[in-house]
Amino acid sequence: MKKIIGALLASQLVFLANVNGQRAINADFNKPQGKLNTTFNACVGAGRANEGLRADWQQQLEYVKKECGFKYIRMHGLLTDDMAVYTEDAKGNPQYNYMYVDVLFDFLHRIGMKPFVELGFMPNALASGSQTIFWWRGNVTPPKDYNKWQGLIRNLVQHFTERYGTDEVKSWYFEVWNEPNLSPGFWTGTQADYFKLYDYSVKAVKSVNPAYKVGGPGTAGAAWVPDMINHCSKNNVPIDFISTHSYGVKQGFLDEHGNSGTVLSSDSLAVSGDVLNSRKQIAQSALPNLELHYTEWSASYTPADPVHDSYHEAAYILEKLKQVGHAANSMSYWVFTDIFEEPGPRFTPFHGGFGLLNIQGINKPAFYSYQFMNKLGQTELANSDTRSWVCKNDKGGVQLLFWDFTHTLPDSVNDQAYYIKDLPAKAKGRVKVNLSHLPAGKYTVEIYKVGYRVNDAYTGYVDLGRPGQLNRQQVEKLKQQNGSPVAVQQIEIKPNSTYSREFDIRENDVVLVNLIKR
Repeated sequence: MKKIIGALLASQLVFLANVNGQRAINADFNKPQGKLNTTFNACVGAGRANEGLRADWQQQLEYVKKECGFKYIRMHGLLTDDMAVYTEDAKGNPQYNYMYVDVLFDFLHRIGMKPFVELGFMPNALASGSQTIFWWRGNVTPPKDYNKWQGLIRNLVQHFTERYGTDEVKSWYFEVWNEPNLSPGFWTGTQADYFKLYDYSVKAVKSVNPAYKVGGPGTAGAAWVPDMINHCSKNNVPIDFISTHSYGVKQGFLDEHGNSGTVLSSDSLAVSGDVLNSRKQIAQSALPNLELHYTEWSASYTPADPVHDSYHEAAYILEKLKQVGHAANSMSYWVFTDIFEEPGPRFTPFHGGFGLLNIQGINKPAFYSYQFMNKLGQTELANSDTRSWVCKNDKGGVQLLFWDFTHTLPDSVNDQAYYIKDLPAKAKGRVKVNLSHLPAGKYTVEIYKVGYRVNDAYTGYVDLGRPGQLNRQQVEKLKQQNGSPVAVQQIEIKPNSTYSREFDIRENDVVLVNLIKR
C-alpha cells in the first residue's frame, strides 16, 4: 500500500511540475542506481502458434527481436488442431505429431528467442465438448480423459528435451491454459476443474525433468492468485511461477470487434496497480518467493481499439512499466504484430490491432517505446524524475528516455470514437536536462521522438484518407516517414562540465537522447 500511495504522490508531483513548466531531470554519471531492470523485454506476446508458420510473421518477429531485444514469446493455440499435434486411431490410442511445432520452435531457436509455452487449447480428439473461441476455433473444454492429457503433455515435453536439450528446456516456462476464470469463454469447466488440469499438467512436465518450470493460472484481471497458491501449497503441488493478465480499459468483455465501446481507464494505476497487488499477494502467501509473470498486458483487451494505433500508446507503455518497477519478472506486451486472427483476418491496415507493427510491418508508435528502451545502457543512474530513465553503457555513452503521460480521453466518449481522430497534442511546458560528470571527449548526440505527427504512422494513415487497402507506394511512404532521429549533432564535453539542454514537450511525447561517445 505504501508503494501505491508513493506512486500516486510522485505522479501528482510530476503533473504539478509540468503545469508550472519547471520539470527537470538531473543525473550524475558517477552516481549509478544499479543494473537496469529489463522486465520490459523479457517476453512479448503473439496471437496463435499457427500464425507463426507464416513468412511475414517470422520476418516481423525477427525484426522486432533485433530492434527491441525480446527474449521470450508466448502465444495461444499450440495444441489446437491447426497445429496437428494430437489425434487418436480407430481404437482410441493417442497419436502425436510435432512437425508444425518443430518448424515454429526451430525458427524461434534460430533467431535467439525462447518459448513461454502456453499449454492449450484442447485438441478436438481429446476434448470433452465442442465449445470453441475465436475465428480459428480453439476448443476450451476440459479433456475427456485427464490421463490422456497428461500423456500428451509428457510426450510433448520429452520431445522438446530430445530436440533442444535439457539445459535449454530448463530455461523455458510452461504455463497451463489461458484465462480459465473467463468461463465459459476460455474454459467451460470450474475453478476446481482448472486446478485438476494444472495438477495433471505439472505432473507430466516434472516427470520429464523436475527442474522444468511450470505455473499458472494465466487468468484475466489478476484473478485467482491467492487461490492458485493455496491450492498448490495445501496439496503439495509444484508451482514455479504465478502468471496473470491486466488491461487498462474499464468496460467490454471478450470484445473481438470493439463493438461494446471500450474506455481507457483514467485510474493512474490501471494495470500497474494490479501488478503491485499480485506481488503483495505472493509476498503474503505460503510461497512468497514465486516468480510473477504478467503474460498479457496492454492498454486494451480488444484487437479493435484504436488506442493501440495511436501515439498515446507509446507514452502509456512507458508509464506503466516505470510504475511496475521490479514487482514482476516479466511484462509480456500483447502482442508484437497485427498478424493476429482472433476475430478473423482483418480488412484494413490500421484497425486498432494489438500489434507493435501493423500487418504490413509498419512501425506503430508503441514499437518505438520498446526500441528506445532497448537502446538504454546496462546501468541506470540515480534520478528522481518518475517519468524517465537515465542510463550509461560500458562504452561511456549515456541515454536519457523521458515522456509525458496525459489521459486525454473525454468523459462519456469511448476509445473507438476518440482515438480514430487526428488528435493534436497540447504543450506541456519544458524539460530541463542536466547530465553531469560525463567522461570528457567527443560525442554524437542522437535525439529520437514519438508523439503527434512524429513517428506517428496512424496520423500519416489519416492523412492518406484512411484507405481500406494500402498500395506498395503508400506502405513505403509510411515506413520512410518513421524511424529516423529527429536531430543529430556532434558535441565535445569538456572535463568536469555538464551536458544541459531544454526540450519542449507536448502531451504524450516520448523523447530519447542518446549520447554516443566517439
